[in-house]
Amino acid sequence: MPHTITNFCTQCSNCLPVCPTGAIKQGSDGLWIDATLCNDCRHIGLGPKCVSSCPIDKPPKLLQAKKGRCKVDSKTVTSPKLFPNGKTNPFASAIVVWEACNLLAQRQTIATAPDEAGHFCYRRQVNGGRGAIALRIASDPQQEPPALLDFATGQQAIANWDIRAACLHLIFAAYATTLDQAWDQSFTVNDQQLSEYLGLDKRKDLSKLAKLTLIKDWVEQACKLLVSIEWSQQGRVREISLTNERIWQLQDLQHHFQTDEAGCRHLSGLTFQIKTGRWAQYLLNKQGTRSGTAFYQYGSLPNSLLTNVMSIWQQHEGAARMMLWLLFKTRIGADQRITISTLMRIGYGEDRLTQSSINRDDRKRLLRTFESDLEILSHYNLKPIFDPETYPPEIQPLWAKLADLPDDAEAALEFWANDGSQGTRLTDAAPRDKWHRLMHARLLRFELPPDWEQRSPKSTKKRTRKTKTIQTRLPPPLSGQQVSNARKSLQLSQRALANQLGKSQSWVRDIENGRLQASEKDRLLLSKVLGFT
Repeated sequence: MPHTITNFCTQCSNCLPVCPTGAIKQGSDGLWIDATLCNDCRHIGLGPKCVSSCPIDKPPKLLQAKKGRCKVDSKTVTSPKLFPNGKTNPFASAIVVWEACNLLAQRQTIATAPDEAGHFCYRRQVNGGRGAIALRIASDPQQEPPALLDFATGQQAIANWDIRAACLHLIFAAYATTLDQAWDQSFTVNDQQLSEYLGLDKRKDLSKLAKLTLIKDWVEQACKLLVSIEWSQQGRVREISLTNERIWQLQDLQHHFQTDEAGCRHLSGLTFQIKTGRWAQYLLNKQGTRSGTAFYQYGSLPNSLLTNVMSIWQQHEGAARMMLWLLFKTRIGADQRITISTLMRIGYGEDRLTQSSINRDDRKRLLRTFESDLEILSHYNLKPIFDPETYPPEIQPLWAKLADLPDDAEAALEFWANDGSQGTRLTDAAPRDKWHRLMHARLLRFELPPDWEQRSPKSTKKRTRKTKTIQTRLPPPLSGQQVSNARKSLQLSQRALANQLGKSQSWVRDIENGRLQASEKDRLLLSKVLGFT
């Protein structure tokens, strides 16, 4: 439990140099203890140093949890809130943001190596191998110039980091798009806004101080990342060359306090002033994009993604990592095929994947974890579409097979009776070569939630104009009964039709039952496969 300096303090500063965590600060109105840093000197024993060094009879005392609401009387003006529609907000999706998100999410499972000077370094080739991007870690989020961590210290640091810091990183990327010149301007955000975006405001099991400590740690982790870019010239876009520039620069951190009747100061709020690094001048530059001399790379950040990651990170960290990675992967193209080995590498790391390939018990555990995480993604409407050729039903997870189980009791009984009369059944044991086949399997794509597919107003208008030009060529809406009758006349099962459409069997069943209406693109495809004119 942290300590606090009361109103009886004489401001002698005896305690300032002896604090092992640097929690005692000298403010404009005197000494104060940062409750997010004070740990009661537990790791060194012999009691708290500030108490033993205090010359008065009323030294710093333990800070008891404050009862009631914490009021923040701050005149600091924050940037406008994100997610004005309650669902999505634009965010910077450049390669710098993607790779930083990967490092924050995957941490010690990602492939890193010391650079030429022995510093911790995560490096990736970009632009077809003609360039490179490297991420390093600073020892302090505000010190300028930043001091780099060596490889061993950097590995230890990221092992203690929190995957939820990746959510803060994405929030900063969303705020960056609200600025006209992000590399010259800054945005201001407080703990109340961050708590709302992340769903921490609904956590009744955490005290106010615990929430503030978590938020401060996440912000500092994101602000410790440094980026170096070597990018050759592309057309009129000049060569990009940056060395150890901060991705997010923490310009100012304000602590807000509330004093109780006993004279104890309680930390009641935090305000952060963040500036986007110089990478934004090349990759998040609206004016430069118009003249063709820079890029403006952005996507749509769903608020549901942040709350989902905050919900599953503890029990299903692999699923949370895949979810964060898919946010950028689907930005490239929703229909791109994804190999299972790549998805496992994102979720669990290269070392665990290699170990599982040679150890039978590890392989079984990883398979169970992967299929469970895949089910979690499906539960949050990131539904995997299995490639029928490389990922056939016999090696698919059981939950995916049972997803096609009819809701009606009589239909379900008939389903199981038919399944039991066949040569292979859903509940049969997996084939012995399942792991080998899985390493060569792939997903056609992920069906995305509606808020993941939402486009910006500008692109929506363009798509609307294009849609009007081909509206007269679209086939009439198909009823579920028409689809069912046409499928049966072609002697196709729901699964066979789903495979031809690149959909799931449950999607076909929902169309036929009238629970789902096919989109214009899917109507064209259905008409072609079923022979409608």
